[in-house]
Amino acid sequence: MAEPPPLVVVTDSDLPGDAPEQILGAAGLRVRRASCRSAEEVARAARDATALLVQWAPITAPVLDRLDRLRFVSRLGIGHDMIDVAGATARGIAVANTPDYCVEEVAAHTIAMVMALARRLPVLDRAVRDGRWSATGDGVGALRPSRASVAVIGFGRIGSLVAEHARALGFRVVVHDPNVEEAAVRAAGHEPSPLEEALAVADIVTLHVPLTDLTRRLLNGETMARMRPGARIVNTCRGGLIDETALAEALASGHVAAAALDVFEQEPLSAASPLRHAPGVLLTPHAAWYSPDSLEELPRRAARQIVDFLEGRPVPSIVNPEYAST
Repeated sequence: MAEPPPLVVVTDSDLPGDAPEQILGAAGLRVRRASCRSAEEVARAARDATALLVQWAPITAPVLDRLDRLRFVSRLGIGHDMIDVAGATARGIAVANTPDYCVEEVAAHTIAMVMALARRLPVLDRAVRDGRWSATGDGVGALRPSRASVAVIGFGRIGSLVAEHARALGFRVVVHDPNVEEAAVRAAGHEPSPLEEALAVADIVTLHVPLTDLTRRLLNGETMARMRPGARIVNTCRGGLIDETALAEALASGHVAAAALDVFEQEPLSAASPLRHAPGVLLTPHAAWYSPDSLEELPRRAARQIVDFLEGRPVPSIVNPEYAST
């Protein structure tokens, strides 16, 4: 009896449509869609899978030990902190993200937040709604771009585009990214900087790094204390990069003047979160990635790279190329 085609399990997805089924099915692959929330649910749903399509489900080392046939994990999105990449590498399993489906959207959302904080738009909007009409009163702290600095932490696809846009608006741009040559940062017209110096000089800090053990709570009570009084923070990357309790305290004290946040340690944001009522905060619901174009591209690209991998074609977005040497 002929061996059945490889099975791809969609562990979880809240995206509309059936693009993965269409693309994978057209390539002759079997597809099973699940709604996994826990590692145990993944292990049961994907026990005979050759590849996984993952949005938020946890792919842990113990789960990988139970998936004997697994060869490839494709992430519906850019971040891959829900996947134990080191564990996958040790087991010879490739992991790929979908890194470029929403670069324009996230960069645009970030710049919108940068400008909203620079020009004090949330405060001014609330003032008008409350019956006040004072540009000089409620607009205190508004920035002139040519006299202000933006620190871009992380100079990848999105961070480099944010830096380009910020520079075009007139901001001085300092960049911290230990994985990028300083010459490349200078060639783009920006100033490379160690993290402590970038935080110390910036009027606005915007985060564009992956969430790892090294970057978790990168902005905490200690690092925020090094920021200049009245600085502002933008995060469209991963909520875990910021200690939210420490941020709420810094906002309450006025040391951090404002924050614009699209991502949070727990999502949806808890009704009890102090960030909901902290002064000077602009909140959006993990929406920086979204446009109708990106929504269409994401599942198609994530499914297409499964087909490419299983058919032996290169997948440039594999985040652990060393998997092949194990």
